[in-house]
Amino acid sequence: MMPRTTTPPTPHAVLPAVPESGSWEQVATREVSKALLYLPPWLIGFLLFGLGFVFHVTLRSDDPQTIAWTTAAIITCVLVLTALTWRQSHARSMTGRAHTTLTTLAGGLWVCAATINGPATTVTGRLILIGGVAFALSFNIRTVIRAKQIDVSGAVADPLSFLFNRGADKAGLPPVQARTIQATAHKVTGEVQLSEGRQIADDLQKKVPYIESGIGLPPGSITTAVDPDDASKAKVIISDARVMKQPIAWPGPSRIGASIAAPIRPGLWQDLDEVEYVIVGHHVQVMGKTGAGKSIGGAWNMLAEIVTRSDAAVFCIDITKGEQTLGPLKAALHRLETSKEGARTLLGEMFEKIKPRTDLLASKGLQKWVEGCGLTYWVLWLEEFPDIYDALSDKQQEQFLSLIKAIRSAGGTVVLSLQRSDWTQMPTIARGQLAKMCFGVDSSADASFGLSEAQEEAGCRPELWSNKQPGMAYLDAPSIPEDRIAMPMRTYAWGITAAGAFDDEHANAQMRAHAAAFPAIHKDIDPMTATLARLSAEALAAPAPLPALDNPHTDDESDAYGDDDEDVREVAAEYLATDDPDPEVSAGLDDEITDFPDGEPPLTFAPPEQTMTPEQRGAVLMARLHELWDGGARDVGTGDFKMLWESTDISRAWFQKQMKRLSEAGVIGAYDDDRNRYLMPTRPELP
Repeated sequence: MMPRTTTPPTPHAVLPAVPESGSWEQVATREVSKALLYLPPWLIGFLLFGLGFVFHVTLRSDDPQTIAWTTAAIITCVLVLTALTWRQSHARSMTGRAHTTLTTLAGGLWVCAATINGPATTVTGRLILIGGVAFALSFNIRTVIRAKQIDVSGAVADPLSFLFNRGADKAGLPPVQARTIQATAHKVTGEVQLSEGRQIADDLQKKVPYIESGIGLPPGSITTAVDPDDASKAKVIISDARVMKQPIAWPGPSRIGASIAAPIRPGLWQDLDEVEYVIVGHHVQVMGKTGAGKSIGGAWNMLAEIVTRSDAAVFCIDITKGEQTLGPLKAALHRLETSKEGARTLLGEMFEKIKPRTDLLASKGLQKWVEGCGLTYWVLWLEEFPDIYDALSDKQQEQFLSLIKAIRSAGGTVVLSLQRSDWTQMPTIARGQLAKMCFGVDSSADASFGLSEAQEEAGCRPELWSNKQPGMAYLDAPSIPEDRIAMPMRTYAWGITAAGAFDDEHANAQMRAHAAAFPAIHKDIDPMTATLARLSAEALAAPAPLPALDNPHTDDESDAYGDDDEDVREVAAEYLATDDPDPEVSAGLDDEITDFPDGEPPLTFAPPEQTMTPEQRGAVLMARLHELWDGGARDVGTGDFKMLWESTDISRAWFQKQMKRLSEAGVIGAYDDDRNRYLMPTRPELP
């Protein structure tokens, strides 16, 4: 506020501006407050002198035995106070903790000496004069350092305490005690002790934006959660929100061949820890505005993980965009419906199989689906859900709501993806069954439909992202820790080129190659799931072609065993020449095949083989090389590609030949004979 002049200026003289009385009072109050910060150490010195004088006078006429017991009591109190000071100052730096504790000990011992000898004798008097002044000045120096915010040692010893000491006072928060539990390069994790009986974790959460402002941190850097064991404490994580501003390339699937009951990894939290999300046992709402990443960031990342799991089948419906979003995944899907009639048929057929599945589980003594129960877990992904729901008749809508309520225990998860989950787009009874994954939205009003109540109370603000940071999201679901539901995450980005830019065609080719590497037709599924599946040759649509390298031959299997490549033929020979496992068993072509005796198990057959084109095989190989490179590998060996000949018709011989060709063409590096591995100095890219 600018000071006002008491009289207007005249042409002859300009009078100095005089602050109004309120301004003078504010200045005086501020200066007095600063001065009072330095007064307590001196007051304590006078208090100690007074205690020594009183104790000496009152004990001077007592008998020696009384003096001895009194002195012992004083020493005991001094030791207790010293130990208590050390314990209660744990949140301070080691220097500050030692300083406070030694001051308490020294002051107590001086009182004990003054009680016996008197406070003004030669020894005790000079000790209080010299030592007391020194200790008081040392505390004043620490006060100045804290006022200038240069308590470096405190920051190093306890970063969380240091940050909160800087920000809490500026935020108008009553004194709190913060303690670091863990500090890494990307985050500080700790707990805050609140004022017992006066504060709870919600009070701290409401002040978080102001604490961030007081510390000078980017918005969203601090996340808090309730301590489940103590209502007077809060869990706190401080991380750098700015690390989420750049896309993070998809590193490949996390647990190939594992059960769907194991966590999937759709992205990274803001503190750069991996998201570990178990999708089994509940339904999910994925919400976000156009361009916020709910389809590519949400659908692609979760489905790319799910299709690699051994006991999961994925059924998808998208009648709005057809195959634009989910088409690249088609080879790995057990069914994809893009028409209204197809959507109605799939939902009806799935509903009819709910009771047989629950009956089968009940016959095994199970109340819900568990890993190894014999049933394939269903994931039903409904893209642009409002259009699908509107396409259903009233009876079909009721049937769908019944499916939502029953399929969870029957072994299934329904994911409903949409742009705004208000009452006109999402049935209320369905919304209450859903976990929440919320991408960027337009406004706080829209955010209220995409966030859980706990996320809203924690201050989540997806409207700050809108669609400017695609892939950013909040996730509140079972298996997500309480202290993570308010922490932003970023889903992985597909189609990131070697130059770090996003390319839409590259993203589609990358997803098609991934889906081709995990074809649905090769999965072992239960009979009820098989009747729902719609698999055909079209389901194995070819990914982007692999351009031919400098080789005059074709890339079919016969070429892999050509006479011009002795090394390949030697590798193949290891697997073509095998011992007869049972030489006593022999049969001719015309011999009759007899039935098994009663009680013998029935014959089982392997799933039909997938016949891939040379272009498909090449795309799958390149996709695997990209996965390994993006995951941090800088050299590769045969074992890194075992999944290819276990899940596709790619053979080791074909693989060996193509790796040699890629090395000769400079796509990958040379072969290291000592380590039996190909080097990868750069990300493999075809010329």
